[in-house]
Amino acid sequence: MGYKLSSSRCLGVCLGLTFIMGCYLASLPIQNERAALPKPIKHIISSFSPAKKRLAIIVPFRDRFDELLEFVPHMYNFLNKQRIPFHIFVVQQKDNNRFNRASLINVGFLHTRNDYDYIAMHDVDLMPINDNLSYKYPASGPYHISSPQTHPKYHYDTFIGGILLINKEHYELVDGMSNNYWGWGLEDDEFYVRLKDAGLKVTRPTNITTGPDNTFKHIHDKTYRRRDMRKCYNQREVTRRRDRVTGLHNVLYKLWSTHNVTIDQLAITVLNVELLCNKTATPWCQCPEPMKPKPSLKQT
Repeated sequence: MGYKLSSSRCLGVCLGLTFIMGCYLASLPIQNERAALPKPIKHIISSFSPAKKRLAIIVPFRDRFDELLEFVPHMYNFLNKQRIPFHIFVVQQKDNNRFNRASLINVGFLHTRNDYDYIAMHDVDLMPINDNLSYKYPASGPYHISSPQTHPKYHYDTFIGGILLINKEHYELVDGMSNNYWGWGLEDDEFYVRLKDAGLKVTRPTNITTGPDNTFKHIHDKTYRRRDMRKCYNQREVTRRRDRVTGLHNVLYKLWSTHNVTIDQLAITVLNVELLCNKTATPWCQCPEPMKPKPSLKQT
């Protein structure tokens, strides 16, 4: 009889505790289970698709902040539609030498190759507006998004500028880009020859129904930003040949600082870089300004 009484009391205590605990939990605010999880990082969507290859968008850059303000939100919107895991790296040249797009891309690749599977060599003033342009991993070889058929300005067959995707194995295979190209132009043409010599075929988008006027938004203002097309010393002769000396393995630079920056609450990384010039090999990294003609003296 005593045993039964003890069991009854124990059962009553348990039921009472269960009732009290249920009332306490019911009084707590309701929370969504997803809210308790870490928020996905805004600058990369790999948390949604961990098996996908990771893309580093490398933007060679100097003094074009107004264009960057438009570029970053646009690319976030465009690439999130494709669910591409990506991050934008702005490689900003902070020195007194002429702009060297190829060397900045080399620096960006060195900074990202341990964490990303492929890169987009991406001009800041060229933004895709046709959703059929894919930024997926280029397994078979370099993939030129801004083809000669759709680029707003350049239409020759061997053009690979603007936006080019390449995986890190292929970029390392060709030793990256030449470091000889200070000033504007020709670095992409030299890179095309490197790819060809390595047996890599460049492919381009197919079944794109838009053309040069409505495939990309090109925001370069040539009246405000003049291209540095000067040629000095023996620059014209050297840069018309395949460079078999310089590349990814010997790009000369100093990394001043790395900053995580947000534009419209969208995260990017800015690398402030000083490019070092071998003036014996490439004295044209600083072209002297052309001499202005002296005014003639009038005889009185």
